[in-house]
Amino acid sequence: MTKKMCVVGLGYIGLPTAVMFADHGFNVLGVDINEEAVNKLNNKQLHIEEPGLQERLEATVDKGLFRASTVPETADVYILAVPSPINEDKTANLDYVRAAAESIVPFLQKGNLVILESTVPPRTVEDVLIPVLKKSNLHIGEELFVSHSPERVIPGKLFEELVNNDRIVGGINAQSTELTVQLYKTFVKGTIHKTDATTAELVKVMENTYRDVNIALANELAQIGEKLGVNIWEAIQLANYHPRVNIHYPGPGVGGHCIAVDPWFIVEQAPDLAKLILLSRNINDHMPDYVVDKVRQLASILGIEDPKIAVWGLSFKGNIDDMRGTPSMEVIKGLERQGYAYTVFDPHIRENKVPNQTQSVEDSVNGADFILVLTDHDYYKAVDVQKLKGLMRHAHVVDTRNLLNRDEWKAAGFVHFRLGDSKNTDIDQQVVEEVAVASK
Repeated sequence: MTKKMCVVGLGYIGLPTAVMFADHGFNVLGVDINEEAVNKLNNKQLHIEEPGLQERLEATVDKGLFRASTVPETADVYILAVPSPINEDKTANLDYVRAAAESIVPFLQKGNLVILESTVPPRTVEDVLIPVLKKSNLHIGEELFVSHSPERVIPGKLFEELVNNDRIVGGINAQSTELTVQLYKTFVKGTIHKTDATTAELVKVMENTYRDVNIALANELAQIGEKLGVNIWEAIQLANYHPRVNIHYPGPGVGGHCIAVDPWFIVEQAPDLAKLILLSRNINDHMPDYVVDKVRQLASILGIEDPKIAVWGLSFKGNIDDMRGTPSMEVIKGLERQGYAYTVFDPHIRENKVPNQTQSVEDSVNGADFILVLTDHDYYKAVDVQKLKGLMRHAHVVDTRNLLNRDEWKAAGFVHFRLGDSKNTDIDQQVVEEVAVASK
């Protein structure tokens, strides 16, 4: 008999996970409170973007192995893959986790397995999830098995990483762990590592905290590099040739559902100890303001009053449509505080999500003084640079991602600035002279 699974939460993690299990023979019910998303999925239409997802969705719906609903049903396995954001005060918001657990309690039966995939603060399984599941009157660990197996995938390569990445499984007891391991062995080719639930929770937030701290180092070095007359992108590349060095690259801030959020879970648990983690969070959260201030400085030095900015990029990383936690929103707010006119263009965001959003690259630059690159979409590398220059009032580009070919843009008449690079694009009299020539 085909095992039945219920996946609660059909976002960027839950939906691909549900479709993956359905693709491997499970009868999967996907549950989400978003009725519009549920209706679209049942009609084989996506509400998120992920390579390979459309084909898998169509195949599993046609085979009758996947369908969506706004309410759970009885099943053998329940996977909770709901958001775990932070509140205004940077504390963990676990309302979605509680609500998801409450929603499945009426359907739980003896022998069921409940897996929390959401990234959560340590002890969430013990202190939040289990107290809710006890309302089923099933004996936890003997009649109802519970574990935490956090997702470890990156949008854009999700299916590849679901299969090939190592996975952490932490059960509340040995039997819960083993049942979960056997479940994920259905498609996971990477090594599955066993531990307890609280350790698994900490491991996940440690992974993203490591990346956040590393990015903070890169962002701090970018600012230092600008002061010293160095191209920090070149310097980091050279430093990384050392066999034991792996410095990340700078940018306009940190976004996504994990890296900009998870370190706060540790800070909340141990605020007196998490000093480096807190400092790193503050550095990365400050980067959107640093970028806006850089634009303000350039406009002032170049004598451009009331500049108009063409913002390129809304999603938090390249070639996806995921805007969760994107630093672009903070940059836009900073531009508004400065009173600057701006347009926004992102080829992956097909519906207007922010004021002044355009749906063509030409409309975005029309009459603009600066192009501000915030997301490293491949699309931007293939634009007709010469055509864009003819549409702009002043041809300046500020690249926070080291995405664009500087020589190509300069050859087309653009003055090119790059975050963390004052070796090639110093703000001095030479640049002012280049601007005067390029703007004629």
